[in-house]
Amino acid sequence: MTTALDFKGLIPAIAVPFRDDFSIDEAGLGRFARWLSRQRGIKALMTNGHTGEVFSLTPRERAEVTRITADAVAGTVPVISSIVCEGTIDAGEQAVMARDAGASALDVMPPHHWLRFGFRPSHVIEYFEAIDKAAGLPLIVHVYPAWTKASFSSALLAELAQLDCVHAFKIGTREMNKYARDLEAIRAVAPDKALLTCHDEYLLASMVQGIDGALVGFASLIPGLIMDLLDAVQNGDLNEARRIQAIIDPLKQSVYGDGEPTGEAHACMKAAMAAAGIFDSATVRPPTVPPSEAELARIKAAVAAAGIAQSIPA
Repeated sequence: MTTALDFKGLIPAIAVPFRDDFSIDEAGLGRFARWLSRQRGIKALMTNGHTGEVFSLTPRERAEVTRITADAVAGTVPVISSIVCEGTIDAGEQAVMARDAGASALDVMPPHHWLRFGFRPSHVIEYFEAIDKAAGLPLIVHVYPAWTKASFSSALLAELAQLDCVHAFKIGTREMNKYARDLEAIRAVAPDKALLTCHDEYLLASMVQGIDGALVGFASLIPGLIMDLLDAVQNGDLNEARRIQAIIDPLKQSVYGDGEPTGEAHACMKAAMAAAGIFDSATVRPPTVPPSEAELARIKAAVAAAGIAQSIPA
């Protein structure tokens, strides 16, 4: 039996600073992780998510990002590492690497060949069970959008919720009818397991469905505002929640535009973090490209208007 952790609250999926030569900025990452872990309401930090440009990192680098982060926070909050692999054997190996690097839990993304070819429900159960057997850590189910072939049905989510190794769900359904059904299906069989929105681009709309917290990359930039929004929703203060969301919206628009998170959105996020003083550099690895001059101007204006400039201690 894996050890229970409290995932009900705010968990940033952290960005990773790179130097100009595209190497990992270890000092910058450690400084950022320490600062972020001390923000109000943070329950854990998650490495190697989409916001962390996971697909630009090698497996060895993914473990290194987790090690740097875990060393920096020194046990003050748990560190979760995402696992994104194409096969079960690879997933087991990377799960062990993450555990040995200091991860206390794992976020399990669907193998990306499922996006092209789909899967059988039994594949999913067996995949989670194999990762649990390999690493023995609490697992978080990473739920992909409803329109993808890697989308899990509500019935499959309920089946996953009944696995002892599954402790939480990072829910990015992005189709609100199915989102509501997914939440209901999980709650019916596992009412105590953490349900976390990962809808960075429409936080308020996804929070009011009765979730336990948020696991979002946007919290790398605005952890305080997102925690304030979560508090307002959970306190039933919708007017306050709308007021906070109105502050977030221009930042959201400058980072995500009219769509959902993409590689270029993560580049815009880094540019916003640099403009806010959180990162020294907004460097992204190819093939992701940095924002245009016009986009950068909008990002800087939104950061200035929101008043989120930070001084990050060493």
